[in-house]
Amino acid sequence: MIPLMLDLVNRKVLIFGGGDVGARKAAYFEHEAEVIVISRSFSPALDALAIERQEMDLSTLPDGSLKDLLKDAFLAVAATSDPRLNDRIGRLCTETGVLFNNAAGKPGDITIPSIIRGRNYLVAISTCGKGPAVSRYLRMQLEAEYADLDRMIDLQDEMRSMLKDTESVQAKRSQVLWSILRDEEIWRALASNYDQARAIAMERYLHA
Repeated sequence: MIPLMLDLVNRKVLIFGGGDVGARKAAYFEHEAEVIVISRSFSPALDALAIERQEMDLSTLPDGSLKDLLKDAFLAVAATSDPRLNDRIGRLCTETGVLFNNAAGKPGDITIPSIIRGRNYLVAISTCGKGPAVSRYLRMQLEAEYADLDRMIDLQDEMRSMLKDTESVQAKRSQVLWSILRDEEIWRALASNYDQARAIAMERYLHA
């Protein structure tokens, strides 16, 4: 597998199974995609999500009916409590060319990572299904260690724009930006006062 960032705006994502697992999967996609959860019952965790529900007993549907549900879908997630049903949905996704993630059963061709999302960045972490707790642990460590990453990205963007007007050599601009990024005093200042961090960066690296 290789990591990709996908734009899912106006893409249909189907979640088969409305339990707690299905709710977590739906929450992952509902910020961007058109999410439809198909199940005979629905977890209260779905109530606050901007998703569509379709109530039906998936275990009673023949393959043809499941394929009809998959029409126009970009991605499907099998999150039912029955691994055999999940595997059957996965087989039908392969036949119809729909990307597939399996919550329980044979692995699909999509792994849903643990993510860290800021205003200016998105980081995905995956152990390819082997250690979900490790992914969560890494996410928590990175969130704690780089709590001010958004501010640093803002500062880098501002300094980069200034450097383009004053330094014509790209290699030198890159060196300055790396120096700012490695400066622990600037990181400490960012935690409480962006303007102070900006002033240190300008005095120390732009006016050197």
